[in-house]
Amino acid sequence: STPKPSRHMSSTLAVCAARGTHGFAPLGPRFAATTRGGRPVVTASHTTANHNNSNDKHRRKVVASLRASKLSPVPTHFPSAAAATADSDSAAPPDMSARTVFALDFDGVVCDSEPESSISGWKHGVQLWPDVFPAPSSAASDADMARVLHGLKVVRPVIETGFENTLLARALFERLPGYAAEDIVADWGGLLPGLMARWKLDRAEMVRGYGKIRDDWMAADMQGWLEPNLIYPGVAEACIAAEESPACAVFIVTTKQARFASAIMEQKGNLHIPPERVFSQTVSGLPKTEVLTDLAAAAAPSARLVFVEDKMSTLEKVCAAEGLETWELFLVDWGYNTAAERARAVDNPRINLISVDDFVTMLRDAAVAA
Repeated sequence: STPKPSRHMSSTLAVCAARGTHGFAPLGPRFAATTRGGRPVVTASHTTANHNNSNDKHRRKVVASLRASKLSPVPTHFPSAAAATADSDSAAPPDMSARTVFALDFDGVVCDSEPESSISGWKHGVQLWPDVFPAPSSAASDADMARVLHGLKVVRPVIETGFENTLLARALFERLPGYAAEDIVADWGGLLPGLMARWKLDRAEMVRGYGKIRDDWMAADMQGWLEPNLIYPGVAEACIAAEESPACAVFIVTTKQARFASAIMEQKGNLHIPPERVFSQTVSGLPKTEVLTDLAAAAAPSARLVFVEDKMSTLEKVCAAEGLETWELFLVDWGYNTAAERARAVDNPRINLISVDDFVTMLRDAAVAA
């Protein structure tokens, strides 16, 4: 059964308590090398939960290694997160001898992070523009926050990167003309540059600032930060089955900063994906099409390649990219997309619309493949 929210839940979480909560695990894993089923994997040992960016820098080295080698040998160990520093010249590539390679988006496929990302956007807005937003914990703040969080939930299908929640929180809070929820859903790609220019914002600074909001929240109240990040039912268990099977290699390819995705997977789903197999587009700057190209080149020649996304626009970019024809493409019907996007997927011969039950079955079947 789903546990009740903590009595110490912050007023921020209380505003959105109706969205639902899940349980949480003890905080503080760090990756450590071990073996499972005859192949190297990564498990967790306890340490602090507030990771730095070293894993993201390390993953860029792994991509470079994959691109240089094209076919990865089975490594004898995986480097720990602590060893994955920017000064390291070596990056052991992951095992790519698996029969099936899964490249999974995170938000909207593995995790329903909308409640937490929306709250973080509000918090970032309050910090960034204290003269615009109401004082925290005031009656006006609670009412305005509830209204804005509802709006952010509505527009979530068009949000690509976390910091965009901050811009949208202000636009919705101020009720800017031309930025109603339906306007945002219809043309967020066209509206975003205007807000960045209007408020003289730098993308890199916004990414750092939004990430710091999360880091500070995690440090002050790890349980509170975890609660609104919800793993979709059955997904973590299926991913664990695939991750533990020598027949599968599971990668996370996400716009989320990797340390946040890893913390959620570990704490909410007991799912431990090695750090060199969690690729953050936000940090690396590499488009998902490029990551898929590298993974395909490094995979076994007969491997099945599966990419699962909740963004139709991302899948359409894969369809248009040369050299990615061997990837099987799936749009989930439970993530952050619209009915119109799902209809486009049905009409596209390259893209399969998949339910969560079929997704779970696909992973479990691949895990037991002889």
